[in-house]
Amino acid sequence: MTDHSTTPEDTGALLSVSGVDIGYRTGRRTETTIVRDVSLDLYPGQSLALVGESGCGKTTLGLGLLRLLPRTGRISAGRILFRRKDGRRVDVRTLGKEELRRFRWNEAAMVFQGAMNAFNPVLRIEDHFTDTFRAHESGRGRRPRARILERSAELLEMLHLDPARVLRAHPHELSGGMRQRALIALALALEPQLLILDEPTTALDVLTQRAIVERLAELRERLGFSMVFITHDLGLAAELSDRVATMYAGRLIETGTTRDIFHRPRHPYTSALINSVPSVSGGRTLPESLPGGPPSLAALPPGCSFAPRCAHALDRCSRTRPEPELLQERDRGMSHAAACLRSTDTALFAEGATRD
Repeated sequence: MTDHSTTPEDTGALLSVSGVDIGYRTGRRTETTIVRDVSLDLYPGQSLALVGESGCGKTTLGLGLLRLLPRTGRISAGRILFRRKDGRRVDVRTLGKEELRRFRWNEAAMVFQGAMNAFNPVLRIEDHFTDTFRAHESGRGRRPRARILERSAELLEMLHLDPARVLRAHPHELSGGMRQRALIALALALEPQLLILDEPTTALDVLTQRAIVERLAELRERLGFSMVFITHDLGLAAELSDRVATMYAGRLIETGTTRDIFHRPRHPYTSALINSVPSVSGGRTLPESLPGGPPSLAALPPGCSFAPRCAHALDRCSRTRPEPELLQERDRGMSHAAACLRSTDTALFAEGATRD
């Protein structure tokens, strides 16, 4: 295991991702790169929303951070540095099988999109908690089953669930919202520093979504964990995040504070996403659909990947791939940056003002 605690890149971040590429094998000798050259920092207690259309690489990046990719996937480049609870920084890519098992749930955990698929349908919820504690807790500190169930009940109560009912239930005996909250409780079992949530409210009704969002906000305030929230729902992103990162065609094309992204976007794609959402203020402005669709990740166009759909593209946009440009520098990863040749053209983005 490599210790990076003294490297010059140590800025105090909990998670430092640098130049990460992730691909999937699509044939015996063919690999398609899905995530390209992603770099970001996440600091203790921060919440980052990762937004973009379906197929842009959000989930692949989330899985890659915990090395949960399927067999056909691999991280082909870059580093994923994580500051553990004891203060040491490790590259998640270098962890051995046993180290990786201890890292998951103890240091970082993931809440998947479909709770029904995440749970084993033949096990009761209490068995899922027991198995999680016994599989991921360190050998010297393993708790007896009675203590595990006591801790499980505490976590379920934090999610406003009745432990007496939920622990003895099989997953199919719970409603969709209850399953999702039970899955969040399970992810928090060993008090991880980082929680990655992949579309945790998809397919749930509006009231259930609201309840889960409120619980997540309460828990983050109470337990102090950092969060990566993967979503295409910009309303949830605005409500739950300190920072937002826009992803398109496998790349991060704009990052900034939530206020920067929603009030001062500097990439046409970010503006288009915001303008495609109906206003909740009752205004007469109609949402604007974004024409076309994302490019194939196996055959990206030259230059800027968004240029074929961009109403503001210049001739050179089709030839030059823009690198992220720092627009406003702040501490603790809160700087505003955008990968657009026209990112400093404030007049261009004035019309892409915020929808309330």
